[in-house]
Amino acid sequence: MRRAALALLPALATALMPAHAEAPAPQPAVVITTSEGPIRVRLAADRAPATVANFLRYVDARRFDGTTFYRALQVGGRSDLGLIQGGIRADPKRALPPVRHEPTSETGLSHTHGAISMARGSPGSAQGDFFIIVGALPSLDANPKADGDAQGFAVFGQVEDGMETVQRILAAPVSPTAGEGAMKGQMIERPVAILSVRRAD
Repeated sequence: MRRAALALLPALATALMPAHAEAPAPQPAVVITTSEGPIRVRLAADRAPATVANFLRYVDARRFDGTTFYRALQVGGRSDLGLIQGGIRADPKRALPPVRHEPTSETGLSHTHGAISMARGSPGSAQGDFFIIVGALPSLDANPKADGDAQGFAVFGQVEDGMETVQRILAAPVSPTAGEGAMKGQMIERPVAILSVRRAD
């Protein structure tokens, strides 16, 4: 009788676990191999699942291969504060359907040093263009008190290794006349090739 009772303990413990308890989402890593060197990024699938799933669809379909980092914004002319932007550059032949917007107010993430985030027009329009932060740009976070579009941009991961590559790209010469609107003067004269983006784990 005692042996039978002991045998039931593991099953009883399992039955008493909350029904909603689930294993935490895996945090996949990718390596963005560029002509300036590699960038390893850890993706926050637990906090930004829709955005990470969207990014991995591009990775797995190799839609980033042969694209570029084409934008380098140095805030106030500083080499230690800004962002680099890359991806499909809205190429309709590479684009997948837009992804649901996951604001930082929902995910708890922020545009800190090394954060990777989705480029977009209106909220919910992001596809296959992304940017990486140098320094910290909390002004890109969601801000319900801001005038106009207060949704910010969707952070979905963090650079684990390769920030020296990011900073080399940020330092690339830009054309003073290329680009439109807010991006004028921020387009890299010789865009940096993205050779491949692959899962690393």
